[in-house]
Amino acid sequence: MESKLHESNEDVSSTKKSTRQVIVDEQVLIRFGKDPSSDEDDPVASYYYDKYMDMSVQEGLDILAEAIKYHDDDVNFPQDVMDKIKIYVNDPQAFEGDQETFEREVKIEAVLIHYHSPYPEVRAVCDPYDDPTTPCDTFRAYFLGLLWTIIGTGVNQFFSPRLPNIRLSGGILQILLLPCGNLMALLPDWGFTIKGHRYSINPGPWTYKEQMFASIIFNVSIGGAYAALYNIITQKLPMFYDEQWASIGYQFLLVFSTQFVGFGFAGIMRRLIVYPVRAVWPTILPTLALNRALAAKEPNKVVNGWKISRYGFFLVTFSVSFIYYWLPTYLFEALSYFNWMTWISPNNFNLAAITGSISGLGLNPIPSFDWAVLNYNTPLEIPFYSQVNQYAGALIAGFCVIPALYWTNFKWTSYLPINSNHLFKNTGEPYDVRQILTNGLFDNEKYQKYSPPYYTAANLVLYGAYFALYPFAIIYTIVIDWKSIVFSIRDLWDTIKHPMRSNYESHDDPHSKMMSKYPEVPDWWFVAVMVSAVGLGIACVRAFPTNTPIWGIFFTIGINFVFLIPITLIYSVTGFSFGLNVLVELIVGYALPGNGTALNILKAYGYNIDGQAQNYITDQKMAHYAKLPPKAVFKGQMISTVIQVLVSVGVVNWQISNIDGLCTKHQAEKFTCPGPNTFYAASVIWGVIGPKRVFRHLYPLLQWCFLIGAVATIPFLLLRKFFPRQTKYFQPTLVIGGMLSYAPYNLTYQTGSLYLSIAFMWYIRRRYLSWWEKYTYVLSSSITAGVAFSAIIIFFAVQYHPKKLTWWGNSVSYAGADSAGGSLIKVPEGQIFGPPPGQFP
Repeated sequence: MESKLHESNEDVSSTKKSTRQVIVDEQVLIRFGKDPSSDEDDPVASYYYDKYMDMSVQEGLDILAEAIKYHDDDVNFPQDVMDKIKIYVNDPQAFEGDQETFEREVKIEAVLIHYHSPYPEVRAVCDPYDDPTTPCDTFRAYFLGLLWTIIGTGVNQFFSPRLPNIRLSGGILQILLLPCGNLMALLPDWGFTIKGHRYSINPGPWTYKEQMFASIIFNVSIGGAYAALYNIITQKLPMFYDEQWASIGYQFLLVFSTQFVGFGFAGIMRRLIVYPVRAVWPTILPTLALNRALAAKEPNKVVNGWKISRYGFFLVTFSVSFIYYWLPTYLFEALSYFNWMTWISPNNFNLAAITGSISGLGLNPIPSFDWAVLNYNTPLEIPFYSQVNQYAGALIAGFCVIPALYWTNFKWTSYLPINSNHLFKNTGEPYDVRQILTNGLFDNEKYQKYSPPYYTAANLVLYGAYFALYPFAIIYTIVIDWKSIVFSIRDLWDTIKHPMRSNYESHDDPHSKMMSKYPEVPDWWFVAVMVSAVGLGIACVRAFPTNTPIWGIFFTIGINFVFLIPITLIYSVTGFSFGLNVLVELIVGYALPGNGTALNILKAYGYNIDGQAQNYITDQKMAHYAKLPPKAVFKGQMISTVIQVLVSVGVVNWQISNIDGLCTKHQAEKFTCPGPNTFYAASVIWGVIGPKRVFRHLYPLLQWCFLIGAVATIPFLLLRKFFPRQTKYFQPTLVIGGMLSYAPYNLTYQTGSLYLSIAFMWYIRRRYLSWWEKYTYVLSSSITAGVAFSAIIIFFAVQYHPKKLTWWGNSVSYAGADSAGGSLIKVPEGQIFGPPPGQFP
């Protein structure tokens, strides 16, 4: 009897233990993302769980200790997770009363970090495992990727001169890829076999990797070609340089050369910026998230009470955005430039200068209801700390303009508009560089009869910030990221010494391990592309009257070699990027004084080496996350860039010939050319007039900004050293970068971004992480997609052949001093400000 009772008690105890284990296992699976209300299998959660069961507590503690060492100063590593794992590693006695919870939590955090990624935003957009047999670079993926390259490049090139700008991002075009890919999956299986490999127009269902591969093909090119966006417009238009010798042949040589020269640097940069785990690249995550929503097979989980799938969510928000955008663009335009404070007293210049959205500084708490304005600083993409730091810089710059420059009439700025990227002559009228040129070069005699060029107050602050940013960013980044830079350089040197060595040998994270299964792109491929691009550049400057020396091309390559790595490091971590265009134009201005055309050409090289290298590296990181073969990505991007050049040159020439009033201040469809106007103004100041005149006479204060930027690193580095925890999210580089928010933009474009960032990147991310992971990036892409396609239809339906809708809501924003863009002090008729003629500096 006692024996039977003992057996019965053992059975009950075993049943209780089994039931408790099931509950614990279910809790672990939920922590790994499984939907508790669904019986459907979750392959990612199951994968994590298998690793969890195989891991010992000591292994978990070792992983967490290494994570603390590597990520303690990582601004993208979640601070609450860092605080927890420090307790697990350094103070395990705190869990003496609940050893089971301690062991479970240690293993869960260790599994997420070691077998996937330490960043929840990365875990939300890619899988912790890979299937190398999944079709990727198929015929249909190439076909659709190149088709949307043509469409996307055309649309983005077309709208690039518009303010506010409208563009099709890589994420947007993915929604159009999905139905196209599924449609091609209905075609017959026609193809052929070579060396045992089957090539078919329909290898089966449209796959996640095909979707991502086609996206990457057009992503490198849809932004448009820098030289086509700026050089061609400023050279050809009569209001700028009016250089009619810039024929189609010249344009193709220049654009082909500048687009490809940056790819050579990508061969070096990939080791430094793609493979390291800390190079998160936050700006690419929405594209990856949307790709998963569209093409990846994954269970539809209930998150924070929301059941709708990502694709269903996308369709709803896309439709709402598409319909809504008719309001701020056509039906009620005041919702776009919502300068409501100026409506109180429309002709009050001071009010317009400070609060105005069009020509003022935009100090307006309710700035806009137009997504094209609100999304200017990508608030649902870049981290919250990055947004806050940049906004702080924008506020500082605004207050520098108001009391320090404009209302004190510093360097005659009160005679000009407060916030414009145009140059002005000493009568307050726009500057015409043709009046001081002879055969394309500076003519001092003409200059002394005409006028020096003058910057507005906001433009002076912008350039001062730029000059401070370069030395500050370089020094600060090198010091802060010294360990990772040294590690990457050693890795690069080891590769040079052992050329057959794998690029992934020094990286043991799961993504690098998975990517090591694919053949790598040989370094000589990158070198060959770069040499070919430089050859085209030499032919361009030799065959046409550019007044540009060949050594200038090699000079700009050298500048990029020095500065590109720290700049791209900043971009890969924070999502904030800035080009080398200002630095290049300054150095070239010293080297080739009086030559605006040469400066523009070399500036295109200097900027595009940086831009295209970052483009390629960005897509390589996407391929890294999505597990796409590197060689396939390289070939696809090369072909796509060739097509991009052809389309870009064609569109810009059509615009020059067919859009009335292109690049004028009050162009009817808002094609006011903020970028080309800045490009032109810079070439006049730093190319034609030259840095010597600017720094010695016109604006001597600007030269000291370099020293200010360099010296300012000292207190901020000391703060970082002695108060690392308190200053973890304070990024002074981003603060200075935020000061670049003016001329012609203003706080209107930053304030709305800040509000959205507070809502989504701070509040929702902290309180509803599961919802944030599933929907935030999809929301960003869907609204932008709706805006872009709505804008295209609106333009060709009611704007290209104008069908004006005249009423108060469409005219009030433009009825007063904000739109007029006047000045604080009027120049009397027939008089000038500044030095008299013949005594110009």
